[in-house]
Amino acid sequence: MIFKRFIAALCLALPAGASFADITVVDDAGVRVTLAAPAQRIISMAPHITELLFAAGGGERIVGAINFSDYPEAAKKIPLVGSNAQIDMERVIALKPDLLIVWQSGNTGRQLEQLGKLGIPVFQSEPTRIDQVADSLTRLGRLLGTEKLAAVAAARFRADVAVLGARYGKRAPVRVFYQIWDKPVYTLSGKHIVSDAIALCGGTNVFAGLKVVAPSVSVEAVLQENPEAIFGSEQYDPGEAGIGIWKPYRSMLAVERGNLFRIEGELLTRPGPRVAQGVAQLCEKIDLARQRRK
Repeated sequence: MIFKRFIAALCLALPAGASFADITVVDDAGVRVTLAAPAQRIISMAPHITELLFAAGGGERIVGAINFSDYPEAAKKIPLVGSNAQIDMERVIALKPDLLIVWQSGNTGRQLEQLGKLGIPVFQSEPTRIDQVADSLTRLGRLLGTEKLAAVAAARFRADVAVLGARYGKRAPVRVFYQIWDKPVYTLSGKHIVSDAIALCGGTNVFAGLKVVAPSVSVEAVLQENPEAIFGSEQYDPGEAGIGIWKPYRSMLAVERGNLFRIEGELLTRPGPRVAQGVAQLCEKIDLARQRRK
């Protein structure tokens, strides 16, 4: 009898609609996302989100994904719901998700508006700094109910990055140009996680101050900045010029010293757990540029 009275009193003390199962986190847009229970059917709207979900212990709960969600290997078997240019809304509804995780920069405003009208909880993911990758893992673990697995993954990521920062972060600065496309020339500003990675390695992104996340820059602008090292993605097509477009400019420091470097772009441009591997490659190359100073 006393126990029943205690439960009744406790229920009266709770706000209307409160639930012991409610899970609330704040996404990267600053919006509070609340679930009544851990998510069981998730649609991932970006490749980096898919990687984060697998690392946080929720890979088996992804019922739909966007194209290029190809890591880890199991991700290739997930049914696709479209691309960053076009989402199949009927397919999304048919999969009956209880959580949509979207990419602010990669999904169009029209798509985000349409998804928001479905009445399904939406979590927006946009890590722009390296430490936010670990934060993303822990928040997703909360939404999944896999907090312990997510915490382990986040701690491992933080430890790997901390080692790199301690090793390279205070070495002599190197001016870096990071190229993501050559026709026209596109780079990444200080608003992208790649710029944070460059800084962690003791480098300086020469176009960090631009307002657009992925701005187009002229050849003349790059020549004027005269970077000491230039980075670009691996060459997959033999006919692709990539960072090779700078070879004719022999007076540029990066060309003069042989500092045109290719790295696996997805390891850095996808803000997921593999960023730690990308940062390791980046730091090694930036340090090589230091060693080539006359």
